[in-house]
Amino acid sequence: METRARSLTKAVLWQLLGLVVMTLVGLALTGSARLGGGLALVNAGLGLVLYLGYERLWQRIGWGRIVP
Repeated sequence: METRARSLTKAVLWQLLGLVVMTLVGLALTGSARLGGGLALVNAGLGLVLYLGYERLWQRIGWGRIVP
């Protein structure tokens, strides 16, 4: 099991990476940095919340773990 601080740090760093990638994809598809960035921000916000919930859910599932 990991601490909430570790889970949160991992989630934030992952979302920052996703934010950069989605901004570039949005820019490439729309030609607008503003629209691409806005779409990326919405995606990052939703992704952060969903990822944290997903990680915490898997913390409760023992399947596939090897206990020393």
